[in-house]
Amino acid sequence: MKIHEYQGKEILKQYGVAVPRGVMATTREEAEAAAKDILGSGATGVVVKAQIHAGGRGKGGGVKIAKSVEEAGEIAGKMLGMKLVTHQTGPEGRIVRRLLVEETLPIEKELYLGILVDRGEGKPVFMASAAGGMDIEQVAAERPEAILKQYIDPGMGLEPFQARKIAFALGLKPRQINPAVQFLTSLYRAFLETDASMLEINPFISCTDGRLFALDAKLTFDDNALFRHADIRELRDITEEDPLEVEASKYNLNYIKLDGSVGCMVNGAGLAMATMDIIKYAGGLPANFLDVGGGANADQVAHAFEILLSDKSVRAVLINIFGGILRVDTLAAGVVEAAKKTNLQLPVVLRLEGTNVQEGKKILMESGLNFTVAETMKDAADIVVAAAKSAA
Repeated sequence: MKIHEYQGKEILKQYGVAVPRGVMATTREEAEAAAKDILGSGATGVVVKAQIHAGGRGKGGGVKIAKSVEEAGEIAGKMLGMKLVTHQTGPEGRIVRRLLVEETLPIEKELYLGILVDRGEGKPVFMASAAGGMDIEQVAAERPEAILKQYIDPGMGLEPFQARKIAFALGLKPRQINPAVQFLTSLYRAFLETDASMLEINPFISCTDGRLFALDAKLTFDDNALFRHADIRELRDITEEDPLEVEASKYNLNYIKLDGSVGCMVNGAGLAMATMDIIKYAGGLPANFLDVGGGANADQVAHAFEILLSDKSVRAVLINIFGGILRVDTLAAGVVEAAKKTNLQLPVVLRLEGTNVQEGKKILMESGLNFTVAETMKDAADIVVAAAKSAA
């Protein structure tokens, strides 16, 4: 689950991480009131920042500096409701519904900090770079040596010598090293205790007066751990998510929208990945990742099928099920129910194996609907890709 920058900064403040003074606003009036309060307390300017779940906001016109309350109001009025397009949103962009109005700071250096789980190493990794304020993916591709990595033993946590190594590598001044160690340690504690899967500060800044701040904050959380964090779960903004992904989450289904034309319904993440691979091998492109899970019932399967068919880019459907906990006859009953409910017109190809497979095939054959049952994954992929191309 992703959250907005202003929400991430509120979390970081709870762990002692320094962030600029700022206020979230949803109207021009609220933005003007926030600017008036910040400028009245000594700031030389304010930054009005669009709050969307995507990076590259500055290049897209979603970050503007104002020197007065009136200017802040004008910027907020233009920014609220605008479609902000960045390299991460794609051409469809995102509608700006919230703003963060915060103080400007005397920036001396822009640096980068990030923490995520390295699955290859089985450990969290703390990354740092002096190339802050830039797309870290570009830095990693062009100058990988510019990124310092410190792998963290989960049992030990971020150790002081590692934090000092990062601080020195960033070129901070001697008097900033100890505050930087405290800053980095607090960041890691926030990452660990909130069950974050990624924490990114870009840029992490040093000011001309020596202070250190998280000028931006991006946090992503492990969905499987949100039952431990009711307060974080409440921060979810479904307006920033794909509507079909939101609908799928209501039924505990794992759905991710992709760019192809072949809709996929599979049980198990590994089988889902293999299914998408074989569709690509057959010359097609998957329209989604949809894992109904091992323990789905007929009702969940029916909802999954409806969600899949709601995607207008889907031209044909491949259902690839290995029945273990999810029996094949349960799956078949759910598919038939959903197909009748949605007045299905698209070609549907099924590859079925496992528990009660014959019973499942019988349900499909007696449904009166036009289903194609393939014997192997390759056969299923070839058939469904050809069907999708002919229906395009």
